[in-house]
Amino acid sequence: MDGSQGGVQPVGLLILAAGASTRFGRPKQLLPYRGRSLLRHAAETALGSTCRPIVVVLGAHAERLAGEVSDLPVRVVENPRWPRGMGTSLRAGLEALCLAEPGMGAVVITLCDQPRVSAHTIDSIVERYRESRKPIVASEYGGVLGAPALFDRALFEDLLALGEASGAKEIIATRRGDVCAVPFPEGAIDIDTPQDYEKHRAATEECDRLA
Repeated sequence: MDGSQGGVQPVGLLILAAGASTRFGRPKQLLPYRGRSLLRHAAETALGSTCRPIVVVLGAHAERLAGEVSDLPVRVVENPRWPRGMGTSLRAGLEALCLAEPGMGAVVITLCDQPRVSAHTIDSIVERYRESRKPIVASEYGGVLGAPALFDRALFEDLLALGEASGAKEIIATRRGDVCAVPFPEGAIDIDTPQDYEKHRAATEECDRLA
């Protein structure tokens, strides 16, 4: 699907997957999820949405991880500055997106370790952006606003200017009046520790068994 159809400015998508998974102890991007890795799941989910182009930012274990998506129509960007913080990956990914699609009207930022994000989740955020005309559309879960989140082109400079250790949540927090919140309770499910993974894996297997 092409986000530029009908004369509408395309919306790009950025998958942040550069972390070293230090709390987990091994690359969580490679954890099995429904027959594929978390990283490939995130990329295939993005490809099922209307967003184009799609950029995947890698850092730690980049060479090993790149093979997970090498056959998919996504752009892989390696961020050598990833140890300095998420802000460096945001900058590397957004710059790559803007080069790939200079006419991009907005960007959706997603995280590799939120397995419950679906193509429908992403498209719902894009739809709310076009309906609300708010420059930020953020997912709401657990009393917070966060990823997946969309930022209008007018905020690209703000994203690029973030400190190396900062994330996009900083802009959401400082511009709360410009945010359209989209309820997404399952966004609270992320994979940070082996316990998180085992709990989520068991729940997913049970859900699949009953489906």
